Amino acid sequence: MHFKRREFLQIGSLATASLMMPKFLKAFEKPAMVPAGNKVVVVLQFSGGNDGLNTVIPFGNDIYYRERQVIGIKKEDALSLTDAAGLHPSLEAFKGLYDEGNLGIMNAVGYPNPDRSHFRSMDIWQSASGSNEYVNTGWIGRYLDAQCKGCDKPTQALELDDTLSLALKGNNNKGLAFKDPRKLYNTSNEKFYKDINAAHPKTEETVDYLYKTMSETLSSADYIFKQSKMNPTTQSYPATELGKNLKTIASLIMSDINTKVYYVSLGSFDTHVNQAQQQKKLFDELNGAVKAFTTDLKSNNRFNDVLMMTFSEFGRRVSQNASNGTDHGTANNMFFISGGLKQKGLLNEMPDLLNLNDGDLKHTIDFKNVYATVLDNWLGVNDKNILGGSYEKMNFI
Repeated sequence: MHFKRREFLQIGSLATASLMMPKFLKAFEKPAMVPAGNKVVVVLQFSGGNDGLNTVIPFGNDIYYRERQVIGIKKEDALSLTDAAGLHPSLEAFKGLYDEGNLGIMNAVGYPNPDRSHFRSMDIWQSASGSNEYVNTGWIGRYLDAQCKGCDKPTQALELDDTLSLALKGNNNKGLAFKDPRKLYNTSNEKFYKDINAAHPKTEETVDYLYKTMSETLSSADYIFKQSKMNPTTQSYPATELGKNLKTIASLIMSDINTKVYYVSLGSFDTHVNQAQQQKKLFDELNGAVKAFTTDLKSNNRFNDVLMMTFSEFGRRVSQNASNGTDHGTANNMFFISGGLKQKGLLNEMPDLLNLNDGDLKHTIDFKNVYATVLDNWLGVNDKNILGGSYEKMNFI
């Protein structure tokens, strides 16, 4: 059974779950135990452009209610943080984290010359590039390139999804995307893929590289599945997509797998119509999953070692539209959740609703400063090499 390159590529995504080339399996015979204190980042992407003004509500600002006469959230309904700001009513767990000193909120985060296209702006955030640059690697992928020369297991970054995001694609290393460790393991052990491997001849370099990648991926599937069974969480999680994904992440964190970055998404937050209902539904799912996740980490003494950070490709316009929704905007807020924050609460000023750019918020923080801070202060790596420039660090971690 001889496969040419084109036929090989047609096998599709499941081809990355094949057992082959035994020399690649030897690295996976011993579990790589990581001591407590290992810093982990969980990136939570709000896909579709979450409305930041109805997330962290500036109820002390009359302009907010003037521009959002229908969809503005009343002060008495918001979960009060300060005299001027509160959280969306569904984010009760976030309010609890705020009160405990385990939540940081960064306002007006964005980048110069913002793009209002979902796909383009998401690419900019995931690649950590300028709006005038087109980059085909992600900031986490380049972190893998920098950190994983000679890594014993290609599982340092994992995405809970069916497809791998640009953020986790490097020049030489990539993260691994899957939804369920057991399903990934079972699929990778199907006889079809083992037969492909058994018949693999020495061929052109490109095909050999693809077989190598398949071998590493299957070995990773085996490793991930075994690690996920070591210390499965006993915490109760909501039976939602995000709840299941965070439960998987928690079990892996508790297993001391070598993963440093987890990536997971929630959406869609593209609320052009009837925003109140859609955002509430998503925030109910978010709140329940994050509450279970943070409770789990605390009870297992890992909360100080884990940083969860949220972002969205852009915020929404300040004014509501005619469909009781909001259209694509620019700057937005980010949440940081951890027991190891050095600064808590509102980390900077609320957005200036008087100083707008054609009806949109102006960013006061470049998101690449946030990435530089996470890479340097939390993951302990050279952010300049990964981001391709020097960005001022912040002090929240």
